[in-house]
Amino acid sequence: MFLSLLAEGEQVVQEVGEKATQIGYTGFTVAMIGVALCVILCGIGSAIGLFKTGTAAAGVLGEAPDKFGKVLVLVLLPATQGIYGFIIGIIASGSVEAGMTLAQGWAMLGAVMPMAVAGLITGIFQGKSAVNCIYAVGKQDSLGGKLIIYPAMIEFYAILGLIISIMLIPLV
Repeated sequence: MFLSLLAEGEQVVQEVGEKATQIGYTGFTVAMIGVALCVILCGIGSAIGLFKTGTAAAGVLGEAPDKFGKVLVLVLLPATQGIYGFIIGIIASGSVEAGMTLAQGWAMLGAVMPMAVAGLITGIFQGKSAVNCIYAVGKQDSLGGKLIIYPAMIEFYAILGLIISIMLIPLV
């Protein structure tokens, strides 16, 4: 009985796979959606973070233009998530092939998601953290070097997402 159920299940899976292929839903499609999501979500996180830091820096520099150098590093920190997403996009796209099975496509999507989610969330929150540091530098110039550690701690989690995705992609 179990063997007949197993054979029936395999036949259903094969039929669904054939139907999915007929409508263009292949492993390649799923994998490319994952790669695109990673690049896009990391870019969104960076853009939001950079918007926040850029506007805060404009306010501080309007009052004290001499603080440009100390503020610049804090402004640019959220940009790294977009770079990490782009790196994963390049690495993952090198592993995507036209003949991928659906399982391989879903595996690729899963492999890039740690970076996609980490890049989105850390980009936004790193921007928020850096904004407060920018305001503090505006009030007290000597804090510039010390305050970079707070948004840099958030960077650590983006780097973890990057490392995990790099480790998972070759397994697909």
